Amino acid sequence: MDLGLTGAKALVTGASRGIGRAIAGTLAAEGCALALCARGEEALAKAAAELRGEGATVFAEPVDVTDPAALAGFVERAAGELGGLDLLVSNVSAGNVKGPESWEASLRGDLVPFAGLVEAAMPYLEASERAAVVAIGTTNASDTARPAGANSYSAMKAAVVQHASALAHSLAPKGIRVNTVSPGPIDFPGGAWETIRTSRPEVYEEVLAKLPIGRYGTADDVAAAVAFLLGPRTGSFCVGVNLVVDGGLLTRVQY
Repeated sequence: MDLGLTGAKALVTGASRGIGRAIAGTLAAEGCALALCARGEEALAKAAAELRGEGATVFAEPVDVTDPAALAGFVERAAGELGGLDLLVSNVSAGNVKGPESWEASLRGDLVPFAGLVEAAMPYLEASERAAVVAIGTTNASDTARPAGANSYSAMKAAVVQHASALAHSLAPKGIRVNTVSPGPIDFPGGAWETIRTSRPEVYEEVLAKLPIGRYGTADDVAAAVAFLLGPRTGSFCVGVNLVVDGGLLTRVQY
């Protein structure tokens, strides 16, 4: 199905590996020009080269998104290189950090980059005829029973989902759609669940047993959901949606 993304200019943060890399690849396959950033210069350069080799237009820069000025500068340069911006995907995350600094790390690594990304890109989104934003959340944000106690990652991702919904309702009159994709357990090379699979196989198997679909998710599963919401032919009437991609892990009714 043609999602209507051909020719769109898409910016993806945290795009060098895992879910972000899969999103970049999916959007490139749909005909988008890409602006990609990540902290790791080598992995980002590799991802950009691979995508260019498949025919995509790619602008890539290593960026620490916890630095608001650096992120805003990247947005400006990306828009200049691509001739504007239509789509934003805020994928980068501090992850499930531990210790006394975890709350500040989650705030600076999850919520603040999402808010700053949208703010910096507003002039370009307002000028676009197919502006759309997707933030990556997590099922941990809506289920307090599953995380191992209270933690900053779940709380800040819940804030990301709330902020996305608030933005969705305030920006929709301007023609800018904002939605969220919340993955459940996603197993990909170098990811948290791969580490758990090798270091704590009993935990990995315990969670697998709770997945009605019988498998862990893949980065491509998440990327497909993101593309669906970004696509003007598939997601044009989706505003403030939190699309859960979890293989049935959550047992609550998705009202």
